[in-house]
Amino acid sequence: MGEAVKRRERDRRPERLVIAMTGATGVIYGVRLLETLRDTSVETHLVMSEWARRTIIAETDRNPDAVRDLADQVHEEGDLAAPPASGSFLTDGMVVAPCSMKSLAAIATGVSESLVHRAADVTLKEGRRLLLLVRETPLSVIHLENMLRVAQAGALVMPPLPAFYARPQSLEEMVDHTVGRVLDHFGVDHDLVRRWGEQRQRATRFGVTP
Repeated sequence: MGEAVKRRERDRRPERLVIAMTGATGVIYGVRLLETLRDTSVETHLVMSEWARRTIIAETDRNPDAVRDLADQVHEEGDLAAPPASGSFLTDGMVVAPCSMKSLAAIATGVSESLVHRAADVTLKEGRRLLLLVRETPLSVIHLENMLRVAQAGALVMPPLPAFYARPQSLEEMVDHTVGRVLDHFGVDHDLVRRWGEQRQRATRFGVTP
């Protein structure tokens, strides 16, 4: 398919993203992404694993059902007949936030044992954007090889690492910076990121000035 045809296909696609949340630490990234997209025209389709639900309870003050309500549509992780399981369901791509090493391994090997994995597989085979906010440390050779494999298949591996040049003043600012960078890759307008070159506040804790 030529680039001109691909551009026309992208132009006529609805603004629709699949958001998946797995059981890795860092569920706040998925929550914040849903909160931000709720104020845009992007239609969100959420797939939340059971372990993501448990992690929301463990790491945040949010109710998993309230998080589900942030999405336009919710699909159960075991429903492999849901729309995101098919390439004919047009989307602008998918974000897995956070992405556990189990989900990374399943995506890297094409094992579609849940809707999270199948939707990611569909995203790759259709040539759409797939962003994986992988969460683990330290990283084993297996983890690194799986990251390389999905990157070679077209996914963007995006560990949610803080950008200290933005001089974050809170955990919320650190989370927003990563979420903003995710939105950048889908062309979604936002004001979450203090970008390189923009005026920054003085950092007083360490006595460092911009």
